[in-house]
Amino acid sequence: MAMTFYSLGAAQEVTGSKHILEINGRQIMIDCGAFQGKRDEADSKNRNLKVAADKLESVILTHAHYDHCGLLPLLTKKGFKGNIYATPATRALADLIMMDSAHIQARDAEYLRKQAARKGEKFTWTPLFNEKDVINAANQIVTLSYERNMFISPDVQLKFFDAGHILGSAFASLTISGQRKGEDVNILFTGDIGRKNKPIIRNPSTNVPAPDYIVLESTYGDRKHEDVKIAMDELADIVNRAVAQKGKIIIPAFAIERTQELVYYFHLLVDQKKIPQIPIYVDSPMATNATSIFQVHPECYDESTHEAFLKHHKNPFGFNSLQFVTSVDESKSLNQKEGPMVIISADGMCEAGRILHHLANNISDSRNTILLVGYMAENTLGRRLRNRETEVKIMGDWFKVNASIEQINAFSAHADYEEMVEWLNSFDTSRLKRIFMVHGEKKAQEFFYNYLKDNGYPNVDIVKYGETYDLE
Repeated sequence: MAMTFYSLGAAQEVTGSKHILEINGRQIMIDCGAFQGKRDEADSKNRNLKVAADKLESVILTHAHYDHCGLLPLLTKKGFKGNIYATPATRALADLIMMDSAHIQARDAEYLRKQAARKGEKFTWTPLFNEKDVINAANQIVTLSYERNMFISPDVQLKFFDAGHILGSAFASLTISGQRKGEDVNILFTGDIGRKNKPIIRNPSTNVPAPDYIVLESTYGDRKHEDVKIAMDELADIVNRAVAQKGKIIIPAFAIERTQELVYYFHLLVDQKKIPQIPIYVDSPMATNATSIFQVHPECYDESTHEAFLKHHKNPFGFNSLQFVTSVDESKSLNQKEGPMVIISADGMCEAGRILHHLANNISDSRNTILLVGYMAENTLGRRLRNRETEVKIMGDWFKVNASIEQINAFSAHADYEEMVEWLNSFDTSRLKRIFMVHGEKKAQEFFYNYLKDNGYPNVDIVKYGETYDLE
């Protein structure tokens, strides 16, 4: 019996999660995410899956973020015919994200075609996939609820456990029978690990079976998050300053989880009378649709959110000063309106979507604030803003950064290094042979590698792209 593991993405980097478990020559892929960063480089990497799609037995999807699900339509387009396993909420959100990506690529192609025609140049770029490819991928998704066992092949059982990261996110626990002298082998793929005591969704599960191997994320492997109470005070200060200056607060946020969570926090601050009621615009059709998906998946709620809905009929995703913006004209009109106001818009890393227009229109006004609330990958506009560059390029034009740049890490959906070790300590690791570290930048992984060793986990590999690891 031969069993190996290797990664074709999120190996010493954060995006492009693609991990392959090979059992006696049969391949199971865990996540099929898109790379993000420098556009030409990311596009080139996304086009080359580096795996024979038609040879894959099945795919397991841990959650619906673009860097985990974004290339599923390309995989099916290239000949993958097997099942894609996901939780019900993940399927609903992944459908939304994949279709949104197809629409963005179609618009980009049209824009680039027009640009090339104007310049008399040959146009060669084509989208990775289209709407039909998304529909085909969605049709291959088989849903599996949390803590339900399913044989995905005669010798492989899959069970999902709540990862507490975004709605529907899961740890994928695989039990492979007939290995190592007839004993079962348990492998735990964490996907992305969430944090305890976050609003709306439940804490990361500690009910997982004792694993022999863990494939562990490390996004915040060298950073510690602020306390949420302190962050709430910081958020209140930022809002009150904007009110005094009649400025706008522009928040790049992922349409799934982060947007709904921010709305929840603003609602809370208004209820506590720590901030006045000011207009809050969620300018993202995808976030609007995602919020409706949140409302129909109560199986993912934590107790307080569940109680608010079922017992008190309160909606934590909407209140009087909140407005959802769907049309392009409505979005453009926000730039003509005077502050104070809050605009929450996607994409979270400032690489695409309506957030670029809001940044272009507001970044040079010193009354305004750009509030960063999530992880910004290398070579993205979000990272350049986080680094407080004084001038940035947006949609081909340069803009002076006169707006205040603020960052609150406490709203991150990823566990920090202390929280990840606390989670590891919360379940049975007596059988654990190795930890394979993925989904993190080199500096973060080096710190986390040493931190794990210092805290009782000495057998750790920092997974390198394409390198094969034997599972005994």
